[in-house]
Amino acid sequence: MTGEIVELARELIRRPSRGGIDDYGPALAVVADWLAARGLPQRRLYDGTGGLVGLLVEIAGGRPGPWWALDACVDTAPYGDEDAWSFAPDCGDVVDGWLRGRGSADSKLAAAMFCGIAAELHSRAGELRGGLAVLLDADEHTGGFGGARAYLTDPDAVRPAGVMIGYPGLDEVVVGGRGLWRATITVHAASGHSGSRRATPGAVSRAAQLVRLLEEAELPGTDGEFPLPPKLTVTSCHGGQGFSVAPGRCEVGVDIRTTPGFDAVSAERLIRAAVAALDDRVPAPRPTGITPVSAWPPYRLGEEQQPAAALLDAARQEGLTVRAKTAGPSNIGNLLAGEGIPATAGFGVRYEGLHGLDERAHLADLPAVHTVYRRAALSLLDA
Repeated sequence: MTGEIVELARELIRRPSRGGIDDYGPALAVVADWLAARGLPQRRLYDGTGGLVGLLVEIAGGRPGPWWALDACVDTAPYGDEDAWSFAPDCGDVVDGWLRGRGSADSKLAAAMFCGIAAELHSRAGELRGGLAVLLDADEHTGGFGGARAYLTDPDAVRPAGVMIGYPGLDEVVVGGRGLWRATITVHAASGHSGSRRATPGAVSRAAQLVRLLEEAELPGTDGEFPLPPKLTVTSCHGGQGFSVAPGRCEVGVDIRTTPGFDAVSAERLIRAAVAALDDRVPAPRPTGITPVSAWPPYRLGEEQQPAAALLDAARQEGLTVRAKTAGPSNIGNLLAGEGIPATAGFGVRYEGLHGLDERAHLADLPAVHTVYRRAALSLLDA
């Protein structure tokens, strides 16, 4: 089966599917043909505008029970500077035991592997309790997670009791992640000629003072149960044009990574306090505006909670030394946590160049990783 998985992954890599850039149809067609040739039930998922955002495989068991899901993305990060790659980003070849090309690590190999597991379990569906869904999300790298959202809102899909997401990395099972709260802050000022005698600061100058207030703000440390502290990052600052005008508007982007002890409400409160301090110290014709952009909750599964327990146990049975990890960056597990669905968000093959140059995945790890996910799925399905 691993040979078939690698061949499917190679074909997927050869169909560029960069998030927000390429048409996802060709990559999803490769998977659809592979599944159809093996008689697996499948259907396409669409967003609210009719855009193709994923493919869903559903295998109903012969006995009652909860459903579980395997999830991997088939869209990818952009290539970046293609001239800096030492091989073509869409080559999909295997050299010295490494599968090469964009998406080899994140996450076309996992998508192919989950399709392989679905094919194996389909042949013994009558033994299973509940059912298994395989979600192939084609709108993950945009941050929209359109495939996952379409799956969760599909009236014909059974809501899963838990999800295992196939991000790579052999030594860790990701069982949690910090949340996030993001906002755009609009700073105002009286605009005018840069050569004017008027001494009032422009919007960019006021924004610079706001950035200083934000970066000096005190954040709490870890709270004992959650292993990571919150983090605030100013991610953008846009304002002004040319040299002759003192700008009247500047926008600042802020990303705050949240924890159970410092949640979205705490993050917004901190931003509002900094904005109030700015407007008090350096008044302007209009108050500074705050536009929240997105928010996800932090989450963390206990090692005894499913599906983390099944995946950790399966890895240890395979002789692998793994640890449960809470990730600093947010991931699709945060979206699922917001829906009350527990998820693991990473265990897979070793890799290099993820989202960077010369992305590749270590195929020697594939047999063990494949066995671990199959064993975990079967234990959850009580087969």
